[in-house]
Amino acid sequence: MGETVTEDRDRLLSLDYLRGLAALGIMVFHYTSWLHGKLGGQSFLGRVGVYGVSIFYILSGLTLYYVYREKFHDLNSISTFFIKRFFRIYPLLWLVMISTILLNRNLPPLQELFLNFTGLFGFLDWDSYIGVGVWSIGNELTFYVAFPFFMLTLKRSGLVFTILGLSIFAIYLFFAFLIIDPATDLSDQWRNYVNPLNQLFLFFSGIVVGHIFTQIPISTAVRLFLMLSSVLIFIFVPTGVEVVDTVFGINRIVFTALCIIICIAFFNFNVNLPPGLQRLLSSLGEASYSVYLLHPVVYRLVGTFLSKFTVIGPSTRFGISILVTLVGGYLVFNTFERHFMRLGKSVSARW
Repeated sequence: MGETVTEDRDRLLSLDYLRGLAALGIMVFHYTSWLHGKLGGQSFLGRVGVYGVSIFYILSGLTLYYVYREKFHDLNSISTFFIKRFFRIYPLLWLVMISTILLNRNLPPLQELFLNFTGLFGFLDWDSYIGVGVWSIGNELTFYVAFPFFMLTLKRSGLVFTILGLSIFAIYLFFAFLIIDPATDLSDQWRNYVNPLNQLFLFFSGIVVGHIFTQIPISTAVRLFLMLSSVLIFIFVPTGVEVVDTVFGINRIVFTALCIIICIAFFNFNVNLPPGLQRLLSSLGEASYSVYLLHPVVYRLVGTFLSKFTVIGPSTRFGISILVTLVGGYLVFNTFERHFMRLGKSVSARW
């Protein structure tokens, strides 16, 4: 997932809503598939399980652009960016990795531990990660390294930025049409799919969306039309029965385009929601990083606890896991995550 939370004065609540809904969708996808078996490429949840992470990547590029569009001036501003990113990402990532190791009761090899706890696995061994979903954080770390370069290129030469974007899009097409094999199960070619080069276009497209649509107003009617039509197409567009069919060839382009359109529709969308619903969606968006990373750990802990009872059905485990994840994610954000966000801000201010 790659999640990013803007500074308070730069917050875009509508993007928080979308980020939270994506995290919720991925959690429900995992819990459903773990309890009831594999979900195919024609199911709505099966598609959310794949493209919910794509939404995260687009939102990451979009929100980072929005926050830092006028802040990269020198090495000090770039170092500030990396310090804040470190304190935003690593503490919870380490917590989840340690929890996963303890639950597995198996200490990985020293090299794997080093690559994971430094984040270098995202650059060197992107399919060797500790914790469900952690692969996407490895991807995000590679994107963060490239982000200042993207921004400085955009500021200094629109032509070079365009050429760079076309090159990244060409790599994306190379994976979609030539690397991913539709005749092979996605799990058997997972290393190719989670390669950061296969996902980079999503992050880059978020930067482009931010650059274009920060200045272009979109009416509420158009936004609602884009949301409704893209979601309906996302649900009903025909594909093959396997998940791999959604990430291969023209389907990859279609679903990526739909994710980008959804992000455009939510970007800077000042919608008046009932106060209770607004607080709920905002809290879910703020806690999305915790929900995303912690939900596999919670699922295992809940399963271990419920196993002490005689007969507990899958529906009970499903419901309790969701409740504990949402409440736990909110608490972790407001205590653990916020603490390190403030610490990162403090450290970067003294840098």
